[in-house]
Amino acid sequence: MSTQPFAPPVVATYGATDPSAPLVVLLHGRGSDEREILGLAGHLPAGPAYAAVRAPIAEGGGYAWFANRGIGRPVTESLRATMDWFRTWLDDVAPSGRPVLLVGFSGGAAFAGGLVLDDPARYAGAAVLYGTLPFDAGLTTAPGGLAHLPVFVAQGEDDHVIPRELLDRTWDYLLSESGAPTVAHRQHGGHQLTAGTVHELGGWVAQRLGHVARHAATPAGPRPEATWPTLGGGVLPERRGPRPDVSWTIPQQQESQNAPADLQERLFEQVRGLAGVDVGPSHISVAGARGFTLREGSTDELAYLVPQVAEFAHLHPGYDGSLHLVLPPDLAADVSAKGWGRPHMWAGTRLSPGFMLVHGPRDDDELATVLGIVTAGHAYATGALVPAAAR
Repeated sequence: MSTQPFAPPVVATYGATDPSAPLVVLLHGRGSDEREILGLAGHLPAGPAYAAVRAPIAEGGGYAWFANRGIGRPVTESLRATMDWFRTWLDDVAPSGRPVLLVGFSGGAAFAGGLVLDDPARYAGAAVLYGTLPFDAGLTTAPGGLAHLPVFVAQGEDDHVIPRELLDRTWDYLLSESGAPTVAHRQHGGHQLTAGTVHELGGWVAQRLGHVARHAATPAGPRPEATWPTLGGGVLPERRGPRPDVSWTIPQQQESQNAPADLQERLFEQVRGLAGVDVGPSHISVAGARGFTLREGSTDELAYLVPQVAEFAHLHPGYDGSLHLVLPPDLAADVSAKGWGRPHMWAGTRLSPGFMLVHGPRDDDELATVLGIVTAGHAYATGALVPAAAR
């Protein structure tokens, strides 16, 4: 534990007083304080407790370093000391089992990002508002590092406070390699919260906490090597080359490196041949998407895209060629880390935490791998494959 040269946190609160209620922690940026950012709570859902925490030093270090500058290469020791200071407070007010969401603006967004990169399993979600992750601060930004951690990211197209290259790096990591199911909001304007952003943020907070109340939070963060009973050697290989472009708005679809038409059709025929599968139009996707449903399957609603009709996967139209499916958490995280796909932006909020987009195959070897991934989703939906945490 680092030495903490800080006074006890100054905290302003709003909302629920029940110590077991979900806790939303608000972290302010430069030129602000805990009272000012606490005003945001009145525009967010009723039900949680809200706590706004003052940056511990007015200038020059830790959380306030980010609030003051928000860019550059932070002093790792200062960040570590400040995160330890924050965690000492948090672990006292929110013991294990109490869901915690972080909402950071500007410098507070960088601090929130540091906290979740350091220990993603501690949090139920994070909002990064008009700020950057603390890259080059001694924290890992490895592929799959934020698997199963729902994130809300908002940026202004004309933000001149945070360098565009850092905003873009944050955006690209969260929406691709991180493995985080990320709801993204980008609009005209600069470095300030807008009514539209606050509205979208409020919906995301409500959906995430509602999902956690119904199903509990899937532990976030990287996984040890997952075992794939549907792939040779039980290992998912690394996908070759850069990751495809994928839309960050609904509908989620693959926009580059699309599968050749003949491979799409071969994949369709092989999936429809799996035991107990019926095919027809998807009940959740765009027009032209072909859905795969089960005649009989698991009673676990989280094993499906659409539990009411037992749709466990669908293949997108030919201009796209990717699939959506549901995987157990450890396998879903492995798909993100190895570059075969990414979570749907609503995974863990409106949809199953294992709801994934899987990239279409580019050649015969990739066809075999993608079929193995889909077959694992089929086994999960039939009840033949039990998530590692439930074994």
